[in-house]
Amino acid sequence: MERIILHIDMNAFFASVEQQANPALRGKPVAVSGSSSRTVILTASYEARAYGVKTGMTLWEARQKCPGLILVPTSNRLYAWVSSRIIDILRDYTPLVEVFSIDEAFLDITGSVRLFGGVERICALIKARIREDHGITCSIGVAPNKLLAKLASDMQKPDGLTVILPDRVAGVLERLPVTELCGIGRKMERHLLMLGIRTCGELGRYDAGLLEKKFGVVGRRLHQMGRGIDDSPVIPEEEAAEVKSVGHSTTLKKDLTERDDILRVLLQLAEMVGRRARRHGVAGKTVHLTVRYADFTTFEKQEIQPAPLNNSKEIYRAAVQILDSLELAQAVRLLGIRLSSLRPAGEQLPLFTEEQTSLKVTEAMDKVNNRHGDFTVTYGNLLDQQDKGSHVISPAWKPEGIRNVGVD
Repeated sequence: MERIILHIDMNAFFASVEQQANPALRGKPVAVSGSSSRTVILTASYEARAYGVKTGMTLWEARQKCPGLILVPTSNRLYAWVSSRIIDILRDYTPLVEVFSIDEAFLDITGSVRLFGGVERICALIKARIREDHGITCSIGVAPNKLLAKLASDMQKPDGLTVILPDRVAGVLERLPVTELCGIGRKMERHLLMLGIRTCGELGRYDAGLLEKKFGVVGRRLHQMGRGIDDSPVIPEEEAAEVKSVGHSTTLKKDLTERDDILRVLLQLAEMVGRRARRHGVAGKTVHLTVRYADFTTFEKQEIQPAPLNNSKEIYRAAVQILDSLELAQAVRLLGIRLSSLRPAGEQLPLFTEEQTSLKVTEAMDKVNNRHGDFTVTYGNLLDQQDKGSHVISPAWKPEGIRNVGVD
């Protein structure tokens, strides 16, 4: 192969970590979910999947499929810690490790494969170390590029190893449904079906000019995907593009109509956004407010601030100002705050005593909460809130940097 790319996919990651941490859960149908009664299944153990329990199911649906299902709330810090340790293992075999999500990573081992005795040897070493250190398994796909490596890792689960050699690509793709390729979802599938395209083989043979005429630059990419072509590099975290925004959103335990209730949630979200921005030394000039109604209608409104900010109270005031410019037509199901137009935070100290005091209080709160967890120290009007902090780790979690987080 010109390039040798691995895709590491942890098997039922959250559930597997929980089973390893609690021996009483091993061999039993386990599902991990958020703490809210309105949440969904995040992942299920293979014992639960045998009953038909799937990611995205409501708790009611999952219990209908598997009456003996054991529900476990998320342990975000544990998952993040295990994921970081696994990433450290992967970096022992190549510096070219791209963290795709909390339970997935790409490795380019082209330059290091001979150092470790071949592709299968590296895969065996990775599997063994993850199993020995953390008691969980992974599936590995090997291919000439990231697109095919991710496809290969899905072919044998759990604990599988699939290699797609260059001369096998056409045969693998010929009858493969287009939705098996990462990046082609149900909406795009419907558009392709209207063109008579059902399989990757048909997509690869379709006229590239017609695809580009219908889908623009995406059409050219679709044609390449149908032929198994992907030139995208494996990008280590330190070379990744700078994050453009940081935000949090939360699906509420019940629909809200009272302004005071909405304001308490906004204060909580503003503190989560502000603390993450401060932790990474950035400030943002644009504050976005996202609102989803009970009927799932969703909209976002933004306002540009006079100066970049990362103070939680200032973010909160900006969000409230946006809220007050709206006329809410229904009960609110979801709220979100996002800070964008990020830049390095200034080092200038405030001039006035009140501002200096506020800065010192914020720094003290951050120090305690960074060490002991979200909302260990918080604002007085959040003390009656039972729902403090993120209960679902973001699918876009990375070991370094800031990422937008959705909380369900």
